[in-house]
Amino acid sequence: MLDREVCDRARIARDARFDGRFVSGVLTTRIYCRPVCPVRPARSANVIFFPTAAAAETAGFRPCLRCRPETTPGSAAWRGTAATVSRALRLIDQGALDEGRVGDLAAALGVGARHLTRLFLDHVGAPPTAAARTRRVQLAKTLLSDSRLPMTEVAFAAGFRSIRRPAAIDGGALTLRLAYCPPLGWAGTARRLAAECTPGVEEIGPAGYRRTVAIEGRAGWLSVRPVAGLSQVELQLGLPDYQPLRAVIERVSRLLDLSADPEAIARQLAVDGGLGMLRSQLRAVRLPGAWDGFEVAVHRVLRRHVGAAGARDAVGRLARALGRPLAACPPAGPDRLFPEPEALAAAGPRVLGLSAAAARDLRRLGEATAGGAIHFQTATFDELVAQLEHEARFDRATAHWIAMRSLAEPDAVLGGLQGPAAVSERWRPWRSYVAICQATAARAAAESAPRGRRA
Repeated sequence: MLDREVCDRARIARDARFDGRFVSGVLTTRIYCRPVCPVRPARSANVIFFPTAAAAETAGFRPCLRCRPETTPGSAAWRGTAATVSRALRLIDQGALDEGRVGDLAAALGVGARHLTRLFLDHVGAPPTAAARTRRVQLAKTLLSDSRLPMTEVAFAAGFRSIRRPAAIDGGALTLRLAYCPPLGWAGTARRLAAECTPGVEEIGPAGYRRTVAIEGRAGWLSVRPVAGLSQVELQLGLPDYQPLRAVIERVSRLLDLSADPEAIARQLAVDGGLGMLRSQLRAVRLPGAWDGFEVAVHRVLRRHVGAAGARDAVGRLARALGRPLAACPPAGPDRLFPEPEALAAAGPRVLGLSAAAARDLRRLGEATAGGAIHFQTATFDELVAQLEHEARFDRATAHWIAMRSLAEPDAVLGGLQGPAAVSERWRPWRSYVAICQATAARAAAESAPRGRRA
């Protein structure tokens, strides 16, 4: 549970990533709100914090009429406190109830349908079908305002009806715009994407970032680029159908860290004089997210065995050897899917073109992911760190790095974080940003140092 100071910082910054971790109650009005409430923040002295909406109401607070914390998906009321409910909500966000039944969802979670419904009523205040229905309505509203899809295609893409047929949308491609709080820091993001691109799977250039994707059994491609003059990125997507659209949008948002408000984060951290020269960097930093945490983990295994310089070539060889060709290729660009965990689990050293030790570590990672021991999409941050340490034998710092990138966790304790523990506590809940800025500053200093001093 976040402490009072951490909650207050996130509330004042209106950080959307904390919109399921707590609610704030205003003592003078007896109203409780989500961290992203658009109303002017109350004075810190007049605010207390609760882990859930239910706790706030038990204490005599009533929900805010502006941010609707009692009904909005993603808020504390919808997240609940049970791990089963949190995991179920993530699966619903990915479309688990668009075509499936509550019984199927419950079976995937290892519980009965009646028990799952009871948990939802206790922690969410509504059954699973209501959560799914609200999710579909919100996505439909976004598509109606931001795309040119006809009403019937909006309904199909939002999941209101079965869409077991190819989308008939101008050849299958869909274009949406996703908003962000400026600055985007695209130049830094582009450099990072270029350094880690898997040949044949990803590419970055003047037209933006393009890659192949596989999600919920559907294979296709996407491209993203900043829109000049607007605080938006354009997402172009080509899939056989658009049932996973919500999940795609969430993954792209994590990839580019679109939920962050860098200016607000910098303002909150500016009170700490120890950050000094990093303040200007904090105003433009974005977390290095990922489309799929499994890919990040594969890159880290390869870096461990062949070094940073050789990892790009090694992962390219893996993609050529084990990645499936994309059936419906994009107009230009990558045409292979990243190797699936099952493929790595079954491959031997000769196929992988690596040492026996590297092949062993990749197979271990593939087996754990394919077998469900590692959940890159549905685990909580702490769960994923523990899974990576135990199942894939990553050290704690590397596990934190992979989990941070997989889940866009703003408060990970990364290996590069400099400063005593008592000092770093003052940087919560944005320690990930501070660590990345420190690492960037250290690299820049090393590159600018005279050759003799570097040696």
